[in-house]
Amino acid sequence: MKENNHTINYSIIVPVYCNEGSLMRTFMEINEKVLKHSSGGELIFVDDGSTDNSLAELLEIKRKYPFIKIIKLTKNFGQISATLAGYRYAKGDCVIYISADLQDPPELMNEMLKNYFDDKYEIVICRRESRDESFFRKITSKTFYSLMNKLNFQDMPVQGFDYVLIGSKVKKYILETYEHNAFLNGQILWTGFKTKFIAYHRKKRYIGKSKWTFNKKLKVFIDGIIGYSYTPIRSISLAGVFVAISGFIYAISIVSNKFFGNIPIKGWAPIMILILVLSGVQMIMLGVIGEYLWRVLDQVRNRPLYIIEQMYD
Repeated sequence: MKENNHTINYSIIVPVYCNEGSLMRTFMEINEKVLKHSSGGELIFVDDGSTDNSLAELLEIKRKYPFIKIIKLTKNFGQISATLAGYRYAKGDCVIYISADLQDPPELMNEMLKNYFDDKYEIVICRRESRDESFFRKITSKTFYSLMNKLNFQDMPVQGFDYVLIGSKVKKYILETYEHNAFLNGQILWTGFKTKFIAYHRKKRYIGKSKWTFNKKLKVFIDGIIGYSYTPIRSISLAGVFVAISGFIYAISIVSNKFFGNIPIKGWAPIMILILVLSGVQMIMLGVIGEYLWRVLDQVRNRPLYIIEQMYD
């Protein structure tokens, strides 16, 4: 690893959204366990429009430790946008993302940096081998990432990952693509660079409540499926073929029974069943097509992924 203290060798990005009460401890853990052990690092906090006293806590930390950097966004743009803002202004040869709640052990960064600088891995992923969380969070997370593994990325850990180091080549690709509704984990894996996986146990959040709601998880899940898989749109074609064949068979059955003078089912019931089933299938198809079209519209509008209100550097 480079030893020149005047050179920024690595950057640590910490997105912050309503993490009041935990930020000083987060800073101290990173500072004591990483920055003091691996020279040439910078620490960047990105306040993603927090509505509590998170920014005030960050400014108090900066008053005592002026070397940290703070990026304040105008509103809550989301975790991925906040991370990308950090990537944009990171000056290190590599960048590490870690959440602000200390569920991921900061000391693993030392091993990640060794894998990057000494072993030449462009991507170092800390995969969750186990986690101290509720059964619901465990099962939804495992289901999501297992589907990602089956449909899109064979090297996606089935327990998922958030804690990751990327090198300058991967960062350059991510910033150049400027992808709206991005699935950041997918972007990182899609590059195909040499990857190192480190297993670890994810600890329980010691203070506050996670803002990573089910709706946000569902949004990322849809972004990941639609952004990197043709499965939904191809499923529409297959469903259309299946419905068409079923309708053709049903029509032959009706005509045959009519011809032989024996129609076992009469009245409005079979017609209503067909209408409801076909209408439901059509609505699902339109919904999937709408998801693709909406993402195309969002991309071509080219709105910024985030807006910076102020930087404290």
